[in-house]
Amino acid sequence: MPSTCLAFDFGTRRVGVAVGNTVLRLAQPLPSIAVQGDARFAAIGRLIAEWRPDRLVVGVPFHPDGAPHENTLRARRFARQLHGRYGLPVDEVDERYTTTEALSLGARDADAGAACLILEQYFRERTMP
Repeated sequence: MPSTCLAFDFGTRRVGVAVGNTVLRLAQPLPSIAVQGDARFAAIGRLIAEWRPDRLVVGVPFHPDGAPHENTLRARRFARQLHGRYGLPVDEVDERYTTTEALSLGARDADAGAACLILEQYFRERTMP
């Protein structure tokens, strides 16, 4: 059965967002969220109401050698908050170099471009119906 996914490239100042589905297995960028705190989660809540995703995907950064760092912990906390607030399944994807790749591909919004790459990586790594 086809399902819709929203993906997030977490950042302390901005969160990139992309949407895609398991049929096409492609992602399209949505406008990045550039607010913090409750306003950030309100904006995410509006996206969830609009797109009605079956699951959420969060990019989690690591050092090049795979070691975690401060932003790894922040992104994982964000993923737990999403699950707690919206009750949807949340999957994590290693997002090393996605912003750099998005920029090299000419993304106008690097964060949304990175969210697209995160979601497409998620689709590649998992067997989807």
